Amino acid sequence: MNATVTLDDLKTVDDLEDSRFAVPGMRCAGCISKIEKGLLDLPGVDSARVNFSTKQVAISHDPELTEDKLKTAIGQLGFEAQILADNPLSEDRGDTKRLLRALAVAGFGMMNIMLLSVSVWSGAMGVTKDLFHWLSALIAIPVIAYSGRPFFASAAMALRYLRTNMDVPISIGIILATGLSLYETATSGPHAYFDGVVMLIFFLLAGRVLDGMMRDRAREGISALLKQTAPGAMIIQSDGTTRWTKAEDIEAGMLMQVAAGDNLAADGIIIEGRSGFDFSMLTGESDPQNRTIDDEVLAGTTNLTAPVKVRVTAAGKDTSISDIARLMDEAGQHRSFHVRVADRAARYYAPAVHLLALLAFVGWMLAGVGWHQALLISVAVLIITCPCALGLAVPAAQVVASGTLMRNGVLVKDGSALERLAEADRVILDKTGTITMGHPVPLNLQQLSVEEKSIALALAQSSNHPISKAIAKSLVGENVSPAKIESVIEVVGKGVSAKWNGISVSLSRPSKGGDSAATQLTVGEVGQRIILKDALRPDSKATITKLFELGLPASLLSGDSMEAVTPIALQLGIMAQANAKPEDKVDTIKRLSAQGMKVLMVGDGLNDGPALAAAHVSIAPGSASDVGQQAADVVFTSDSMLPVALSVKVARRTMQTVRQNFGLAIGYNVLAVPLALSGMVTPLIAAIAMSTSSLIVVGNALRLYGAAK
Repeated sequence: MNATVTLDDLKTVDDLEDSRFAVPGMRCAGCISKIEKGLLDLPGVDSARVNFSTKQVAISHDPELTEDKLKTAIGQLGFEAQILADNPLSEDRGDTKRLLRALAVAGFGMMNIMLLSVSVWSGAMGVTKDLFHWLSALIAIPVIAYSGRPFFASAAMALRYLRTNMDVPISIGIILATGLSLYETATSGPHAYFDGVVMLIFFLLAGRVLDGMMRDRAREGISALLKQTAPGAMIIQSDGTTRWTKAEDIEAGMLMQVAAGDNLAADGIIIEGRSGFDFSMLTGESDPQNRTIDDEVLAGTTNLTAPVKVRVTAAGKDTSISDIARLMDEAGQHRSFHVRVADRAARYYAPAVHLLALLAFVGWMLAGVGWHQALLISVAVLIITCPCALGLAVPAAQVVASGTLMRNGVLVKDGSALERLAEADRVILDKTGTITMGHPVPLNLQQLSVEEKSIALALAQSSNHPISKAIAKSLVGENVSPAKIESVIEVVGKGVSAKWNGISVSLSRPSKGGDSAATQLTVGEVGQRIILKDALRPDSKATITKLFELGLPASLLSGDSMEAVTPIALQLGIMAQANAKPEDKVDTIKRLSAQGMKVLMVGDGLNDGPALAAAHVSIAPGSASDVGQQAADVVFTSDSMLPVALSVKVARRTMQTVRQNFGLAIGYNVLAVPLALSGMVTPLIAAIAMSTSSLIVVGNALRLYGAAK
């Protein structure tokens, strides 16, 4: 914050409230800076972050600062705001539709006025010319009043609070050109520019409609995910009866009866039955995945083959799908280098344009051309210098790229991550849960007797340790029934023990390690070693190869033993470091950074959180811990590792496109502004040139839809 901080301002995170507002009037990078800086200067505001992709601002603030006061404060910055609900996708999406209606009206008016203008251009004179000008005025004035409302309303809001934005000079140009055209018509002048004014509005609206459609498309995938969640579920009551319950009324701990063919309304754990589930909406994998007792199933997935009973672990906004929605909601434009460049350019845009237009008017008046011609040149300067192309240069590319990655199962948490991902030149990989699936599989259960399997299942079901869950899952898959045990004791990090028919039994860590994860089943004095192995993620080797082709050498950095890490490293053909503590991982990243490397860290666990945060950019799988997902800049939802290489490829294409867009925007201004100042450009030509520059930038960004191929 820029304001002075007092003791009363030192609030803990728990003392703060979060509010979200829709701000549809944001049009450029300068709007982002104005809103964030203005809100941070407000006493009681801890943080303010604009999401330009969704035209929203999220504010963390003192509870005493109400949402109505924040809404008023945003209004005083020159922007109309609406308070949003908790669901980031619940807001009205009518802005694009309203722009489309305005665009249609402007297009209809433009075509009819152009037909009338053809007659004037063809040499109509006298009364005939005046008639066509009046007919053009009758069509143009209502069209301008209706289709120009998005610009007029935005400009009026800014001027109301003695501020300016990019719509102010646009509105001034439209009003001056319309007024000048009416004057020409009333005085039988040779020229009227109704066609140019309506064309300007049409192309400005076309750019904003395309921009809005890109933002909507970038979120279509997540909207489809949320729609996959069932509207409710059959909840089993304490007396054994079932009752249909709406999804919003389901709570953790409830028991759902999920029939074959039903979508799940909440996350949960299967407590009875086994079935195949379609996880394709979450992971992109089309093959059904088998799930049985103690396995997790997620809201939005489909139960395919058999009924199951599911104990709810998360419902409503706490489900995995809602977490993805929040991740996507955070995927806005952040303070990357290119955004800061656009910020600085947009900050000085309005005063510079007004000054240029004034200087053009005064200069040409002094040159003796008369107020009429001087005003025409001034209007042309106002129109042609509209920075729509510059304002779209970064967000257009970032929005399209984020949408492309999302359709391929990659969630980008902020736009600046794409820039940092494009800069990465070294990759560090965690092992368990990252390069491997993180789900160990028992390899030698067949050596156990039927009785030993029954005891092992009973012990395994008494523990939440991943190895215990893996053993339990395999034994349940063999239709083993658990033995009756008592006096169960679990010691974290060591194992679980109990009594079976008066005999001591245990499932515990073996005294010596091996080349795989292992545990030991002990019945009385007899011990049986159970070997487990964690499989590599699909396409791990191919991903390492693709990263190398992209100029990113990869290495393994794991907290596991050398015996467990070495076979994986040899299989992938990369260097490895074992027995790395969380602080060791951070130190390694800092050391590489000090050598000038920009490290991409790929990890998942709680111990990877510091390393993910310390890296230049970071990626986590969807199965990562909450800490891992929060610390990472990018999250991929599939089991395959290929999205890691795909993210780098798309990020590099994105930054290449951003640089191209900047070049197009700057080149346009270098050519157009001198022509306008020299009087060589009419308002009509100015409208065509400015609109064309914006459409070129948007069209260039749309090429990123194919960046994943």
